[in-house]
Amino acid sequence: MTKAIEADPTSARADGRRGASVRVDGVDIRFGSFHAVRDISLDIAAGEFLCLLGPSGCGKSTLLSALAGFVRPYQGSLTVDGSPVTGPDPDLGMVFQSSEALFDWLTVGQNVAFGPRMRGRSRAEQSALADEYLGLVGLRHCAGRFPGQLSGGMRQRVQIARVLANQPRVVLMDEPFGALDAQTRQVMQEEMTRIRQATGCTVVFVTHDIDEAILLADRVAVMTAGPAASIKAVYPVDLPGPRDASAPEAAELRRALRQDIGEEVRKALRDQGLDPELGTDLGAEVGTGLGTKLGADLGTEEDR
Repeated sequence: MTKAIEADPTSARADGRRGASVRVDGVDIRFGSFHAVRDISLDIAAGEFLCLLGPSGCGKSTLLSALAGFVRPYQGSLTVDGSPVTGPDPDLGMVFQSSEALFDWLTVGQNVAFGPRMRGRSRAEQSALADEYLGLVGLRHCAGRFPGQLSGGMRQRVQIARVLANQPRVVLMDEPFGALDAQTRQVMQEEMTRIRQATGCTVVFVTHDIDEAILLADRVAVMTAGPAASIKAVYPVDLPGPRDASAPEAAELRRALRQDIGEEVRKALRDQGLDPELGTDLGAEVGTGLGTKLGADLGTEEDR
């Protein structure tokens, strides 16, 4: 059984409401005969920002869905502040990769107020919460617009505000910036750091982008290639802020992460009968389902 990875309680730097601790204990997830993840154990401190990093298809999103209560583990347990996760809960907020999760027929303000309305909050409370969290993401002036009138980055900020308006203690984020252009992605990463500090939520963030993990996380948990993926290693990110993923002090961590991910991508290719030495674009060219080019996972020779 994989040994539980203990969280560092000093990594929680919440300035507002306190997040909740999360424990993943010996979790297996299966879909029929398919074994998605195997024997995963993690302890996540209240207020911590943990990134799940790994090659595409390794089960990162599956594990996140289990934490959200959307998927029931075949074995093991998931708890939040000691209470078992048995299904979706307002204390567990989920931000999806696609901004299509927004309701196109509702205004931005109505989208953000939707959760409080479903929870029976008064109209005054709904309005106040929508105003507060749209202000937090810098979109108060867009309250009367519809999602289709906003850019991709703005829609993602609305989705984050909509989740935060439920005042969750844990925010689960499934590659929320993956579909954005590079410049917008950078802005959103900076915004995420500020929002996390303002709310004090615990954050579990799925990504396959090594630099994004270095920029955002208190710790990075690297997953092995699937199927039956597990936790390969967990790295603390002890870097001063504001962070710069290209800074010399980040180089050692980047090399370690690239090495771990590279080993797993090569293993996945070999398991599929492919030769990982044929070229850096092999993963994309043969349509292996790994999702990203092999070069992006393995890095350059200089990085290695």
